[in-house]
Amino acid sequence: MRVEAPDAAAMEAFGRDLARRLRAGDLVLLTGPLGAGKTTLTRGIGDGLGVRGPVQSPTFVLARTHPNLAGGPPLVHVDAYRLGSAALLDDLDLDFDRSVVVVEWGAGLLDDASDSWLEVVIERPEGTPVELADAADAEFLGADEPRVLEVRGYGPRWAGTPFHAAQ
Repeated sequence: MRVEAPDAAAMEAFGRDLARRLRAGDLVLLTGPLGAGKTTLTRGIGDGLGVRGPVQSPTFVLARTHPNLAGGPPLVHVDAYRLGSAALLDDLDLDFDRSVVVVEWGAGLLDDASDSWLEVVIERPEGTPVELADAADAEFLGADEPRVLEVRGYGPRWAGTPFHAAQ
């Protein structure tokens, strides 16, 4: 499924819409260059799930768990950029079964984590500046540049949905 997000507000809105389809045990992998909007999308997912925020980049802590204020599953937000192997990711002891787990830079590191997952590949236009080296990672340059998202669902969980991708 292809989605166009003309600005950061649209990216967050898509995250809120996506959250309505997510449930405990779901794994979402986010792929895209620096400044693509992975954390912005996750912020929308967190808002849609009703978790305690703020949802910020977990770059320096590797993973953050956001409890759900409405009794639903928590959001586990992971930044695997600095993790070199699946074993290091496994050492984080993430609760995949009872949480919605969103992993930035996780492609290739989670092959055995779940039999089903969503992959969101975010493209930003060439020349869009990269993220600020801001400790809070609250904003990025080019936030209102358009993005294109390719959302692909793999495994039995996503069969028969608009996200299902032929494997």
